[in-house]
Amino acid sequence: MKKKAAARAGGKKAARPRAPGSIARSVRAVLAAVGEDPRRDGLLKTPDRVERAFRFLTRGYQENIDALLTSAMFDVDYDEMVVVKDIEVASLCEHHLLPFFGRAHVAYIPKGKVIGLSKIPRLVDAFARRLQVQERMTVQIAHALQDSLHPGGVGVVIEAMHLCMIMRGVEKQHSVAVTSCMLGAFREQSQTREEFLGLIRKKHDGLQ
Repeated sequence: MKKKAAARAGGKKAARPRAPGSIARSVRAVLAAVGEDPRRDGLLKTPDRVERAFRFLTRGYQENIDALLTSAMFDVDYDEMVVVKDIEVASLCEHHLLPFFGRAHVAYIPKGKVIGLSKIPRLVDAFARRLQVQERMTVQIAHALQDSLHPGGVGVVIEAMHLCMIMRGVEKQHSVAVTSCMLGAFREQSQTREEFLGLIRKKHDGLQ
């Protein structure tokens, strides 16, 4: 059970940073392996650029999830649904290291405590900025909120397009993967679940 819980949480403590230059050396080897010359002008700085990009795109490993959520937690007498929808999300598929991107919708029902609204997109980013599969990331976001806030329930829906499906394999350019994780009242009460799903279906243009 402990191993399953740790895998689900995806590591709440920050991981150790990697040795500088290690990614760039590997990229040079990959360039040579595909038949390119890593020393030619157009590719000379590519390994260093790729290293900086990968460190940015995987910086979620250095995030402390507990610290992130508890840094803006407040006692509030409010027990209605809180929804943050249309959160832009971009991550790297761990199977092919190709991007997937889309939107995340997150809701919870407070039980005496709320978190700053900006922490929800930051939580999404903390898990998205890792090598991921969409299904696991959806569950990680939901359980991180559940474990920190102990709310009446949590609902998370992610809609994303995967370049591993668009650029290779089946090459389906318009397919969208939808994943969800419902906990507490969102799983047990159909009315609560339908309210959440109805709110995220509603289109809007800012507050207009």
